[in-house]
Amino acid sequence: MMMNPKTMLGAAALLAAVSLSAEAKLYKWVDENGTTHYGETIPPKYANRNAQSFEKGRVQERDTARSSKTTRVQTPEEEQAERRDNALINTYSSPEEIDLARDRNLQQVEARISSYNTLLKSANENLASLQQERERIVKQNRKIPKSLEDDLAEAQQRIDKFQADLDTNNEELAAVKAKYAADKARYRELKGLSPVEGQ
Repeated sequence: MMMNPKTMLGAAALLAAVSLSAEAKLYKWVDENGTTHYGETIPPKYANRNAQSFEKGRVQERDTARSSKTTRVQTPEEEQAERRDNALINTYSSPEEIDLARDRNLQQVEARISSYNTLLKSANENLASLQQERERIVKQNRKIPKSLEDDLAEAQQRIDKFQADLDTNNEELAAVKAKYAADKARYRELKGLSPVEGQ
């Protein structure tokens, strides 16, 4: 069945009108009972309340009665804190999972601390042996060889390095414990759980 040109023209005009009305603003507001409403106009009763307008697929905040109130923008520190909170909630399903993650991280640091303690003990024993050799030479009124002096200096440098590494790892151990304790306390707070005594 063929449409006559007048009918086609009318249909096109109707489509254009619908298309134009589809681009009209749509408002969203909440009444005193907390019910959300949508419409092309906001009732005067709610004109001074915060509302949103939807235009061309975007949500725009409506400036209500040119209120002196401005939307507060989060500081970078607040944004970072919010990201940390979201990460906590999305990463762990219970405080016990935080304990497990802490223990895994502590095992790595504790293994390094144990290794540095072993190296430090061996280096101290080596230095003590070299010092005894130097004392024997001094008692014999002989000149201390340069090679022995070099060995003593190198042994001391090795001890200093191992001690510094050990101190760094002990600090890391304390930092890991503090981080997970803070994460666990914050997680409990976000989940509405009672704080653990002694933490």
